[in-house]
Amino acid sequence: MEFGLTRTLYDTEHEIFRSSVRQFLEAEVLPHYAEWEEAGETPREIWLRAGEMGLLGTSIPEAYGGSEGGFLYDAIVIEELGRYGIAAPAWDMHAHIVSPIIVGFGSEDQKRDWLPSLVKGEKIISIGLTEPDGGSDLKTLRTTAKLDGNHYVVNGSKTFITNGIIGDVVLLAVKTAPELGAKGISLLLVDSHSDGFKKGRNLKKVGNKAQDTAELFFDDLRVPTTNMLGAENEGWRILWAGLARERMVVAIRSMAIAEAALDMTVEYTKQRKAFDQTIFEFQNTQFKLAEMATEIEVGRPFVDRCIAMVEDGTLSPETAAKAKLWTTELQGRVVDECVQLHGGYGYMWEFPITRLWADSRIHRIYAGTNEIMKYIIGRSL
Repeated sequence: MEFGLTRTLYDTEHEIFRSSVRQFLEAEVLPHYAEWEEAGETPREIWLRAGEMGLLGTSIPEAYGGSEGGFLYDAIVIEELGRYGIAAPAWDMHAHIVSPIIVGFGSEDQKRDWLPSLVKGEKIISIGLTEPDGGSDLKTLRTTAKLDGNHYVVNGSKTFITNGIIGDVVLLAVKTAPELGAKGISLLLVDSHSDGFKKGRNLKKVGNKAQDTAELFFDDLRVPTTNMLGAENEGWRILWAGLARERMVVAIRSMAIAEAALDMTVEYTKQRKAFDQTIFEFQNTQFKLAEMATEIEVGRPFVDRCIAMVEDGTLSPETAAKAKLWTTELQGRVVDECVQLHGGYGYMWEFPITRLWADSRIHRIYAGTNEIMKYIIGRSL
């Protein structure tokens, strides 16, 4: 069911691609999703299939194996993952957040060495930012990288790393000049199979159960200087540029989740009966659904405009923060209300609305907490 105004962001070619994404998810992801939740990770085979389907290189240049379709194609993949309540495989982190950072800031050799295997799903990438004591405050990073000849020697740890268990590569944020604070951060492309690289626990989470989330430890890990992304101490500038895109990825998924939650709840309330009438026929239900439908319809054009700004390179960090703040708060209200309208079944794991509720709560935390979003917006006023 479609709610709200007709979208004008996508053309016929985009919608043909969307149909292929939906068919793929319905045929090859959804039937196995419960198994992956039990396992706590996704198998390598589904990453390779996603690579074959072109889902992992939608905006990556053709020279490096991608289809060079642009961010609109990224957005379609993200929307469909959200629409189906699929939190894993974490293709959005791999293909739509980290890989584009390599495209934007990597050397020609780095792009040719790393991107083709990422686009094919032969290698899985993560980003190593968060540390046990740091949270969203990147300037307090304690993981260090000290130059030793033609290598950096890395020591420290990271936590809450998406794709950390199954991943082959980490874009790792390190301190190369601790005395400079945030301005002393650098980024290294690190092979997770290297000596001195240790994967810790696959962390148990409330939601996103099929998505592995790791602790990582580095003990005298030697990384070639040629694996530095950008110049030494340029990590903060690179991350700042990448975070705007990451926040839009979260915003796009959150908007799609809100729409999906409303859709499934309208359908459920029209079928479920209580006191000799459907739940939908109660005035309270209609009022709640009307409020949610209105908020979603008001928010969708703003998100679509932000998607267009990512596509043409005009999205500011402040606008990305507004999009992330608005959509994740909206998603939170909508999904929680939809759980309530499902009654006791809204708390049963086999119901899609329950998964959405558990999986989507993290959106107000990662890519920078919503409190950080308010700080970014506030200081720009």
